[in-house]
Amino acid sequence: MLLGMALLWVGAVLFLNGLWLLGKIDDREIVVINVATGFITLCVALYSAFGPGSNEASIRAAALTLLFTTTYLWVAYNRYVNVDGRGLGWFSLFVAITAAPVALQTFGSAQNGVDLWMALNWVAWGVLWFMFFLLLALKRSIQRVTGIVTVAEGVLTGWLPGFLLLGGLMRPGG
Repeated sequence: MLLGMALLWVGAVLFLNGLWLLGKIDDREIVVINVATGFITLCVALYSAFGPGSNEASIRAAALTLLFTTTYLWVAYNRYVNVDGRGLGWFSLFVAITAAPVALQTFGSAQNGVDLWMALNWVAWGVLWFMFFLLLALKRSIQRVTGIVTVAEGVLTGWLPGFLLLGGLMRPGG
């Protein structure tokens, strides 16, 4: 259920961050959803790592969740203090590189369609983080396409699976 909650909020923040990149939301206003989602995913990660029943798998999930948490809090910080985001861009490269073996491991251990969907999500997230590296650290002119991809990933890798997990219509690993 924690995965569903986290993904629902990831969907919201990606969707809105994509709209922000497309110029539909003001820089200062985007801070709210990034802080909210950062806080929610931080709580999920802490509970997963240190809560009752935590184990190697839940600690691994927490570590990976914190990659998202840091990204959203960093976006909020950058918009609040009005910096260019180069540091976040380089962090995004680190996360994109990290996402590659996570995707491969998820493909390798997949037992059903939901597991395969999650592996594909890791591929999509890795591509998106790499796009943020190109946009922010290398200053490539890809803001519009990055915004469109961010909106699409918000729906397909966040909101939809989060909603289905919370509604009991989809179950990971089973």
